[in-house]
Amino acid sequence: MKIIQKKTKIVATLGPASSNKDVLLSLIKAGVDVCRLNFSHGKQEDHQQVINTIREINQKYKTNIGILADLQGPKIRIGLVKDGGINLINGTQVKITTQECIGDDNQIYITYSTFPQDVKAGEIILLDDGKLQLKVIETNRKDTVICEVVHGGVLTSRKGVNLPNTKVSIPSLTEEDLINLDFALENDVEWIGLSFVRTAEDIIDLKRIISRSGKTARVIAKIEKPEAIDNIDAIIEVTDGVMVARGDLGVEMPLEEVPVLQKMIAKKCNIASKPVIVATQMLESMITTPRPTRAEVNDVANSVLDGADAVMLSGETSVGEFPLIVIETMSKIIHHVESTSYPYYKEKELDETCATYMADAVCSSAVFLADKTNAAGIISMTSSGYTAFQICSHRPKAGTYIFTSNRNLLNTLSLLWGVKGFYYDKFDSTDKTISEVNKILKAEKIIESGDVVINTAAIPIEKKGKTNMIKVSVIE
Repeated sequence: MKIIQKKTKIVATLGPASSNKDVLLSLIKAGVDVCRLNFSHGKQEDHQQVINTIREINQKYKTNIGILADLQGPKIRIGLVKDGGINLINGTQVKITTQECIGDDNQIYITYSTFPQDVKAGEIILLDDGKLQLKVIETNRKDTVICEVVHGGVLTSRKGVNLPNTKVSIPSLTEEDLINLDFALENDVEWIGLSFVRTAEDIIDLKRIISRSGKTARVIAKIEKPEAIDNIDAIIEVTDGVMVARGDLGVEMPLEEVPVLQKMIAKKCNIASKPVIVATQMLESMITTPRPTRAEVNDVANSVLDGADAVMLSGETSVGEFPLIVIETMSKIIHHVESTSYPYYKEKELDETCATYMADAVCSSAVFLADKTNAAGIISMTSSGYTAFQICSHRPKAGTYIFTSNRNLLNTLSLLWGVKGFYYDKFDSTDKTISEVNKILKAEKIIESGDVVINTAAIPIEKKGKTNMIKVSVIE
């Protein structure tokens, strides 16, 4: 199956508009690399069907599409309100209660049971992605908070609540998340997204559960709270990847700060060799129209230039009217940026005190050599995936081709910038293995006679240790 070649990956959220097998296959051909399952919506049986479809496509078409199971996290919502919604009028007061009820003009139910204890007078409450704003007047610290409407409007059932000034005491993994996490791990998904991360401990707790389950899923920390920005270095250190979740981040923090935060997080992730996804409203207008706005095209292009490993689509592919046109559009934008003005090859400072310093230096040298020899590819063997994460973080212009006997790793690598994975399990001798993997790429018409390639490996090859060898070859 011929798939468009680009280095920045596309994560597409699946839903009613895209979970049909034929539609999904067309999206993969157009450039989707990772499928996101959003556990804020849909039943487990729906997600199971989608997982089965992705696995069928991978098996039949020899693709390595990864799965990102995105847990809802402690998303606070209001409960049901009367039919037609309620009209909150500026200057009036409204009660927010933790006692379940149907909301009306006087009181609204909130799903956050310790809300009256956690909130303080003067704090701001944002409803429906910040469209409505309330201010806390007083709390009885038991079950009721009295608020004044600052910016009113119509409020309908189950809308999200953001508390930018409040220290929220809900755990990062709710009971519902733990049920969905079990389901995702049983299905051996490659990536788990953790919403509303606040501290590195949130990631460590999740990793502990994954490890106890005997699974290898890696964790994406979704950055959407001010506390996460305060703790960003510690979070990046312990997570496997990061998502700049601009929707809630732009509600919880001043909007004008988000573009600079996006660049800062992308840069830190590149330095740490951790993949970074930029998400939310990338081609939002294409939910209902077949053409994006010029600003959206600029946004996708700038996210690519910022150093994102992947750009993500939400409603555009899950419920939108034109999922295929959306992927084709995004692929075109990425391809154009990468072929005209992409800042390839970033030399990185290496930490000499790090336990992986020698392997890091070999990976860095391989990318340096690829740049100096105008190589067509950097070809590496790995069982853990470490080499792939390292090499791609330098953003080489040469393709990064990773051979592994670890089948599960192949789908994991689909999120990494510029990385294409291949299954290979004949690690006899270094020379023979290098010769064979080069031949595989030539047979696939990825490289051709006369091309320079850089091979890296761990010698002795059968021990599968840390990368310690580089070979420069000209393909015969």
